[in-house]
Amino acid sequence: MNIELSRGMASFALLGVASAAVSLSTFYFIGQARKAEAQPVVQVSLAVPLATTLLSADDMDTGPAIVARDGKLKSRETLTELVQQLGASPADASRALRAVYDAELIDPRRVRPGLEIKANFSGPDEAQLTSLSISNEAGRQILSKRVTGGDFIPVVLSAQTRPVARRISATIDTSIYEAALAQGARDQQVVDFARIFGYDLDFQRDIHPGDSFEMVYEEMVDERGNRVRTGEVLYAAINGKSLKKGYYQFTPSDDGVMDYFDKNGEAATKFLMKTPINGARLSSSFGYRRHPISGYNKLHKGTDFAAPTGTPVYAAGHGTIERANRYGGYGNYVRIRHANGYSTAYAHLSRFGKYKTGQRVRQGDIIGYVGSTGASTGPHLHYEVLVRGKPVNAMTLDLPTGRKLADTPEIMEDFLQRRGEIDALGMPQAEVELVSDQGSYPVDTVAVPPAP
Repeated sequence: MNIELSRGMASFALLGVASAAVSLSTFYFIGQARKAEAQPVVQVSLAVPLATTLLSADDMDTGPAIVARDGKLKSRETLTELVQQLGASPADASRALRAVYDAELIDPRRVRPGLEIKANFSGPDEAQLTSLSISNEAGRQILSKRVTGGDFIPVVLSAQTRPVARRISATIDTSIYEAALAQGARDQQVVDFARIFGYDLDFQRDIHPGDSFEMVYEEMVDERGNRVRTGEVLYAAINGKSLKKGYYQFTPSDDGVMDYFDKNGEAATKFLMKTPINGARLSSSFGYRRHPISGYNKLHKGTDFAAPTGTPVYAAGHGTIERANRYGGYGNYVRIRHANGYSTAYAHLSRFGKYKTGQRVRQGDIIGYVGSTGASTGPHLHYEVLVRGKPVNAMTLDLPTGRKLADTPEIMEDFLQRRGEIDALGMPQAEVELVSDQGSYPVDTVAVPPAP
């Protein structure tokens, strides 16, 4: 364990935590000096007896007379006001907060309502502030700890996290959202589940009471097993009247694009999206029409979607930006080249996304925002699909399916190994090791049956 100590700072033992275990947490002491008067920092390695992991102020303040009070920052309230409301004197509140401000751990001008604060007090009247804990992000706490002499020093406690796999399954009574949350999932897992099946299901009309679902997803937990944050969905399955299907997360080694594939290696993601915008109304179809500006009949080469200015517009599929600039009556215009001779175009944008000509984009990336630039009578997206340069009707086009891994035998072999790992999650006799972005880790969950 490495601990950063400013020269001349009080010793580690002085804090009364010499017997605490800190090997599993990143534990920093940061000097109090203002930036303009910054002192040199030295690296000190300490070997101390290990007993418990430091994850919060409670682990440091272990005296019998400690009283804890917590609160959340309200709108238009300052941190100083909140700390004083918890019971700290104005002097203690000022010194405790100044320590973290000077270490540039928190910018008091950028704190948001809802920030959680915990204050520990001691003394005969329970009025002496012993430590102040600020939880500004998952798995990380900023402490201001009182030391001898009444000064405060800033401490950062960052829990070492590890991934674990969770499996949930349930019968749907009202909605997948309610059923998944009741099983312990979070909003993000439900959103990911809906995205995986977005090409197969209309969640308003195709989900029926009595249908069931399964989901395996990652969670990051700290050394005590407490959830720090949720991770990605590894497996999703639906068993219902409208669809029986399961998808596995897999990243092919050739293009590095993570997707979800059924048991036969066919992607959940289709080649192109028919509607690269959410919440829009189809306002004009493909075909000949009387042009609203020129006044004569001409071929309308795309589909128009009416939506408020600023609505995000998504790349309909993986591809390369061919152009992203002003283009005559199209106004702000983006065209993407896809595989198999397909291109898509997006016109009248109010502004462009972050992608430039020549850059690759993934399906669902934001490439612009709805506007009314060029020859336009109001905010809308003009969307075109072209096959070898010829415009076609995106709404009636029989679009090719997504990727089929079986077309590349070595990639399919990798997928089958991945599929087997996920199917074996939690098998009591199985020696399972799942590989993720966090590295390899053993899994301890209930087994997941193969996809239907």
